Amino acid sequence: MRLTQGLARAAAVNPRGRATVFRGVARTWEEVAARAARLAAGLRSFGLSPGDRVGVLALNSDRHLETLFAIPFAGLAAVPLNWRLTPEELRLIVEDSGLRVLVTDAASLPLARAVTPRPRAWTHTVLIDGEAGPDEIGFEALIAGSAPMADAGAGGADLAGLYYTAGTTSASKGVMLTHDNLVTNALSTGHAMGYDDRSTYLHSGPMFHQADGASTFAVTLAAGCHAFVPRFDAEDCLATLAAERVTHAQFVPTMIRMLLDRPEIATLDLSALRRILYGASPIEDETLRRALTLLPNCGFVHGYGMTEVSSTATMLPARYAVLEGPEAEKRRSCGQAALLGEVRVAGPDGADLPPGEVGEVLIRGPQVMAGYWNRPEETAAALRGGWMHSGDLGWLDADGFLFLAGRLKDMIKTGGENVFAVEVENVVAEFDGVAEVAVIGLPHPVWTETVHAVVVPRAGARVDPEALIAFCRARIAAYKAPRSVEIRAEPLPLSAAGKILKRVLRDEAAARTAGAAEG
Repeated sequence: MRLTQGLARAAAVNPRGRATVFRGVARTWEEVAARAARLAAGLRSFGLSPGDRVGVLALNSDRHLETLFAIPFAGLAAVPLNWRLTPEELRLIVEDSGLRVLVTDAASLPLARAVTPRPRAWTHTVLIDGEAGPDEIGFEALIAGSAPMADAGAGGADLAGLYYTAGTTSASKGVMLTHDNLVTNALSTGHAMGYDDRSTYLHSGPMFHQADGASTFAVTLAAGCHAFVPRFDAEDCLATLAAERVTHAQFVPTMIRMLLDRPEIATLDLSALRRILYGASPIEDETLRRALTLLPNCGFVHGYGMTEVSSTATMLPARYAVLEGPEAEKRRSCGQAALLGEVRVAGPDGADLPPGEVGEVLIRGPQVMAGYWNRPEETAAALRGGWMHSGDLGWLDADGFLFLAGRLKDMIKTGGENVFAVEVENVVAEFDGVAEVAVIGLPHPVWTETVHAVVVPRAGARVDPEALIAFCRARIAAYKAPRSVEIRAEPLPLSAAGKILKRVLRDEAAARTAGAAEG
């Protein structure tokens, strides 16, 4: 399988159909394919060889998408870079990946210039927008000055990209994803979302993350249209959803709440919106109720996965995202195994567990990564026995629906009992006034750890910690209920995929404890 086959197909079956639209500029699939072939030739003119890595450090845009197709067209591998990282964090990725060329934009150029890799550095910088200085090559100038090249023919097991993990629980690692991996995942995503040549998908999550990248390739396979906002902004997203008659989008639950809180959502015409893919966590009942009321034509699809599986392991169809009826009991599930994939739950000995028992989630299929870049021992550990060991805890019901119980590293050990953070979070989320919640374990000299909830109230709401603890004790065992509650004014820290960075919350709690001890 080849990533560029989707581009070639779209140009063949929908040549004059709208391919991209961004800030009033629309291009057809015929135009995008031609530009990608020229851009690919321009990249190869820098002396690159098949398999060399090209970094992409840029906000969402139509040119960003063209770059993501030009790179495999040239037989090269992409290194999508997180513009939220510090220069030092990016330096480590640049050095680890050995990237040769960087494609960036005006917004990210100062960050790129602050990265000082040693001993290697990229040789050329291509500037997507703005005025190129003496050290950069303009994107449009590179396209205009390059004759189109033939597709280099990369595919199958060839490296398509190095996607660096968010490092929510450990150091960032380069995940090697092949053409087969990414095309398989695109097929799974397209199947679950129902993309076709009438679809318009909004890129609002960062395009450097494979959670959005799944639709980059899936929508192209379907010859649909890509719309963009540079980065998530609730007002900009709603305006674009309405103006471009967007049919499909992807948001994490936190973003969905922000959209629902905008007053204009009640007046804008969003009737074209048919599917929203959400992930990172189950959607809270109150948020789902509001969403179904304000967006009655839209269904909500829950996806679970990770970068190591390109990124989809399971999908929960929209018919289960309801609050009433026999299918509502599955709404907190992550769904069943994605197209072409397998999912099972195993105990410490690797044996399958019966329905209802919590164990580690294992994933197998052609979407599973080739391995970690330059990390053979960690690759062998993650892929032992032919299954991707996710590090996530979960259980399957009798129908094969997966329910998550948290990360292995997030399991709280208190007084000899194991507490699954997700179970507690689901209860806390039901308390009136709670907008966001994360549950972590805090060190305790007697009990090993105690259960601690970090809560962000909804706008204008007040959450009383003691009342919340009593609410939880009435619904779950006393040892599972939070012993302490922190009311937080600012949003919870999130990774690029919208997952809560619990290591940051633990570090903050440790710093407060250390500060109190010093005082």
